[in-house]
Amino acid sequence: MHNFLFGIYPYIALSVAILGSVARYERDPFTWKSSSSQMLRRKQLIMGSVLFHIGVLIIFVGHLVGLLTPIALFDALGISHGFKQVGAVVVGGIAGVMALVGGGMLFHRRWTDPRIRKNSSFADIAILAMLLAQLGLGLLTIFASLGHLDGHEMTKFMAWAQGIFTFDGAAASYISDVALIFKLHLFLGLTIFLVFPFTRLVHMLSVPLRYVFRPGYQVVRSRRSAPLPTRAGPVVPGRSANK
Repeated sequence: MHNFLFGIYPYIALSVAILGSVARYERDPFTWKSSSSQMLRRKQLIMGSVLFHIGVLIIFVGHLVGLLTPIALFDALGISHGFKQVGAVVVGGIAGVMALVGGGMLFHRRWTDPRIRKNSSFADIAILAMLLAQLGLGLLTIFASLGHLDGHEMTKFMAWAQGIFTFDGAAASYISDVALIFKLHLFLGLTIFLVFPFTRLVHMLSVPLRYVFRPGYQVVRSRRSAPLPTRAGPVVPGRSANK
């Protein structure tokens, strides 16, 4: 079972996440959105959303860099395993609390407000609950990590993650002896990837980079002292209204 969960299941989850996202974007592009409910209880939404998104982004980038950066590169840069472990505990702990508090506010808002809950699908509530559970498990792993501040336990997860992406058949064996809380955290994380294409989480792939590079707009305020006269008759497309 261990080899299946951490040696085969990762490929199933990642394949479904990639192919499912492509299929959804091609077949149902108009569902590719977060379905905002910002018109309802806006203040709680803003506060919870900011905390949740900042925390999750820090955690995501931290996991991405921490797990997929070759160990040899950290060694070449003089970054010890212990320093990396302590940094992960401190930064990850702060970001995790931020995301958990913000996510809790969002879940409370969506679950308790009858109007918002009426406009929420099962997937909306379920994925938020899964994310909160994942954040909770992540914070619990900190207590297990405090017993391994030398950082060598973390290298097992780095070897596993990099082994998955390099199709290492022995990847699952690298984490066979880690604490159960870590395995639960990994399993739930992979399951979130599995259901990713079928939830509102797909909106995270639509980064609006074009807004960064688009030309600026100039807003011109009219200096007329009086409004324009009322136009008589319908305006024919392609012609000036004064002709």
